[in-house]
Amino acid sequence: MKQVDQTYVRFPLARRIEHWVMMLSFVILGTTGLPQRFSDAAPSQVILGILGGIENLRSIHHAAAIVMMFGTAYHLLIMGYSVFVRRDQMSMLPSLQDARDGLRALLYNIGIAKTYPQMGRYTFEEKMEYWAFVWGTVIMGATGFLMWNPITATQYLPGQIVPAAKAAHGGEAVLAVLAIIVWHIYGVHIKRFNRAMFTGLQTEQEMLHEHPLELADLKAGIANRTPDAATLRKRKMIYYPIAAVLTMGMLAGILGFINTEETALTTITPLTETQIYSPQTPQP
Repeated sequence: MKQVDQTYVRFPLARRIEHWVMMLSFVILGTTGLPQRFSDAAPSQVILGILGGIENLRSIHHAAAIVMMFGTAYHLLIMGYSVFVRRDQMSMLPSLQDARDGLRALLYNIGIAKTYPQMGRYTFEEKMEYWAFVWGTVIMGATGFLMWNPITATQYLPGQIVPAAKAAHGGEAVLAVLAIIVWHIYGVHIKRFNRAMFTGLQTEQEMLHEHPLELADLKAGIANRTPDAATLRKRKMIYYPIAAVLTMGMLAGILGFINTEETALTTITPLTETQIYSPQTPQP
């Protein structure tokens, strides 16, 4: 009888749903954003035709951006709960060891080092992807606000900031999409198909290959020990009011982002009478 390999929980359901929501919003943003960046390309014209024109394309793009903003706010609140209440290890923070692991992985791939580096909860590659996504979100959010609210932006900043934001927004979008296609899809779905975001689980063999240090901590029973009920209750009483204030602040920020101003077509007072310039001819 074939022995069943033991499995370990890698991502709970809530984290998997969060990942899928962010992934879908990212795909929609890329699909509707790149046709605006490369409007003359044939695929862009096809997408514009399918979605019914540029206005529909922009509306879908804005809706996906709002979803990503809410997803980012949720992620911050969950991270706060994980770090403050549960006191989970901040394993996603980069460290000097990640640089060592990256160098050793390079030496292993070119045949100099004999062994691949052993890593814990997150590998140096996963950390780089995560913080690249954080950086991209900050850049896209800031430049997106400037383009979404150009009148407000130019009340406090030089007018050149809007075309500069447009260039940075488009360039970062191309970089982000290429990073997902070339790096993430290859590393997670082609080189080794990682099912953790689908099932939430990894087998012991997969853990031994990708996260041996975390596997050792799990077997030793020292990986993110859960505090006792009384301690959790005290920490929750402190964190929940803080989280409520943060939630209200982030909601206000998102609403301000999307409602700061209307478009120029609706803010300019329409002319009630048509005025035609008619020069006077001097009379003798």
